[in-house]
This record gives sequence, C-alpha cells and structure tokens, in this order.
Amino acid sequence: MTMLETRPVAAPSLPTEKRPNPLPGLAMFCWAVVTALPLLWAVISSFKTDDEILNSPWSLPASPQWDNWARAWTAASIGRYFLNSLIVVGAALLLTMLLGSLVAYALARYEFRGNRAIYYTFVAAMFFPVFLALVPLFFVVQQLGLLGTYAGLILVYTAYAVPFTVFFLHSFFRTLPSEIAEAAVLDGCSHGAVFFRVMLPLARPGLVAVGIFNFLGLWNQYLLPLVLNPDPDRYVLAQGLAALSVSQGYRSDWSGLFAGLTIAMLPVLVAYVAFQRHIRAGMTAGAVK
Repeated sequence: MTMLETRPVAAPSLPTEKRPNPLPGLAMFCWAVVTALPLLWAVISSFKTDDEILNSPWSLPASPQWDNWARAWTAASIGRYFLNSLIVVGAALLLTMLLGSLVAYALARYEFRGNRAIYYTFVAAMFFPVFLALVPLFFVVQQLGLLGTYAGLILVYTAYAVPFTVFFLHSFFRTLPSEIAEAAVLDGCSHGAVFFRVMLPLARPGLVAVGIFNFLGLWNQYLLPLVLNPDPDRYVLAQGLAALSVSQGYRSDWSGLFAGLTIAMLPVLVAYVAFQRHIRAGMTAGAVK
C-alpha cells in the first residue's frame, strides 16, 4: 500500500489595491490655479497705488488703499451701475423662475397634444446664437417703446433665460412622486395649489441651482444691454465696467479700475460660495429617480 503524497495548497492571492490615478487631481489643481490666480491678483491690485501696480505687480500692497474702492464707487459711478444691475437682474430672475417653473411643471406632469413640440422648441432655443437676433430684437423693443428702459431689459433677460430654466427643471419635476400630487388633489387642492403648495417646495434644490446659474449668466451679460440699453444713466454693471476701463485707462487710474472690477466680482463669488452645496444637490437630485 503506497502512501499518497500531500502537497501544500497555496493560499489564494488577494487582489492588489489599485492606486488612484493622480492625473485628474493634478489637472483640477492646475485649472484651479489658472482660474483663481487672476482673480486674486485683481483683488490685491485693488488695494495698491498706481505706482505699486506698475512697478511691483506681484508684491503685496505696502498699505491697503481703501480710497480706491470709494473712488470707484462714487466718482466712477460703479454704485449706480451696481444698483441698475440689481434692479434688472433681480426682477428678471424672479420672472424667469416663475414662468420657467410653471412651463416646466406643465410639460413634465401633464400630457397634451403638442407637449413634445413645445418642449423641444425651448430646447432648440438654447442653441440659437443670441447675436443673430440682436437686429430684429432691437426693432421690436424700439417699436414697443421700451428701448433704454428697465422694463425692456428685464423682458429680454427673461426671454433669454427661460429656455434653460425649462430644460433644467423639466427633468427635475418628472422625478417628483406623483402620489403626493394625487393625495393633494383628493384633499381638495386645485392644480394651482398643488403646484405652489406641494410641488414647488419639493423642487427647491433644483430651483436654487437653476436660479444661481441664471444669476451668474444675467449678471455677466454684456451683449444684450450694449444693444438695448443706450442710456448711460441706466447702464448695468457690465456696461459700466467697459466704460470705466476706457476712461480710467486714459486717466492712468489703474487702482480705481481694479477696485471697480473687484466690486463687480464680489456678488458672483459670494453667490457661488454661499450656494455651492445647493448647486451640487440640485444637479444630482434631478438625475436620479
């Protein structure tokens, strides 16, 4: 009788951990530096004198020159342009969110003839270059007697921003549960009450996200007010900064110019930093059901 030879059984090898690829992180870091460095340089330059800006552009200011900001706000009329932008963008944003949410909700929750045609019309409007419509838009606003007025610019801003708002909120409203709306109808709510009291609060993350995107786009808008707002007293901030860059450049008041640029950037930076969590939540909430 022969004895069987026993061989040691090799232990199963554990899978090796895959090291993360450092290239995406490095690319994001480089992009952050390229984006943030000019902004930081502009903010630092707004506290310098003109000699410091020209002779030592990369150094810190010897002493902060707060009068640069006061001079840009008053003498360069940045305060008036800032107020004009608040009026126009604030009113256009409210009107855009109201109309856009109503249209998006109707297209997402109700089936009727022409639903898809209307929706794709809004989607197609997003890809239409706005500069192709400047000439007919100018004559339409002029014939309505709204050229150079707050109302004309507010209506045009609203028409410009509504297609993106409808596109963004349409998919978001489709993810909301239908059972809640049906229960509200059974309790006696009208269609309008269901929208304003039930569905609109549920869509708050999407509303905040699209509101921030619209605010950033409308606040930085330059082409539309350049054509439709020729009155210098009603210039918005983008027009005022363009005029300031010309006038301050001839006067060699570079510190006042950088102060004006920083004042114009502050609302955008504050809005993004304050609501970045809501933007991420709104972007992801409408993507899953």
